[in-house]
Amino acid sequence: MKMNCIAIDDESLALSKIRRFAGKIEYINLIECFDNALDSIYFIKKNNIHLIFLDIQMKEFNGIQLIESLQSPPQVILTTAYDQYALKGYELNVTDYLLKPIQFERFLKACEKAYSIFQNNQRLQGDEKKDAKPKFSREYIYVKTGNNIVKVKLIDILYIEGMKDYLSLQTTNGRIVTLQTFDSIKAMLPDSEFVRVHRSFLVPVDRVDKICVNSIEVAGIQIPIGRTYKLKFLEAFRSKGFEK
Repeated sequence: MKMNCIAIDDESLALSKIRRFAGKIEYINLIECFDNALDSIYFIKKNNIHLIFLDIQMKEFNGIQLIESLQSPPQVILTTAYDQYALKGYELNVTDYLLKPIQFERFLKACEKAYSIFQNNQRLQGDEKKDAKPKFSREYIYVKTGNNIVKVKLIDILYIEGMKDYLSLQTTNGRIVTLQTFDSIKAMLPDSEFVRVHRSFLVPVDRVDKICVNSIEVAGIQIPIGRTYKLKFLEAFRSKGFEK
């Protein structure tokens, strides 16, 4: 994946050099250049920018002021002819600090550093999505187990299994056994989110990790799909925005 970048510098020769250098690096997507910082603010807020090549000393509004004005600034590589701003730049957590005249080898090294941070952020965002718990239209049901009635959060249910004379609710907190019937449990659950996939299994669609030819996987457990239930399950799966 490429990084969306912009360059801001009031010197046209400096912008030309950054354009030329950026064009040599496959993962750099330089989408816009600005000759002043003020014109860039709206563009940054309205577009998904991952990295800014930013000059410091500019008229009216300088690079430091731009960084400080952004609530959640993207990565920044400062490009300047003055080294006295280095400390301030690192206080603002810039990715790198390039002194003009910039050499390509040093430019590439700064970009490699930025790209490594970008890739790590993308991985973290991917992990967060994987770990995100499903959302349900209601929060819980009550289930009778023995002489007790327990509150079960829908978000905790992995699957429900019928075992002859009782049901087993496998949750993230352990197993709950009840003598209630499939029909009584299913009547309490949102139809669009919990689907019967087999005469012995009921699953929340958002908990499905993998779909195989004749089975699905939930939390590492293989669950069979009955022929009479397969079509309805796939319809429910697609209705949630997933593909077959």
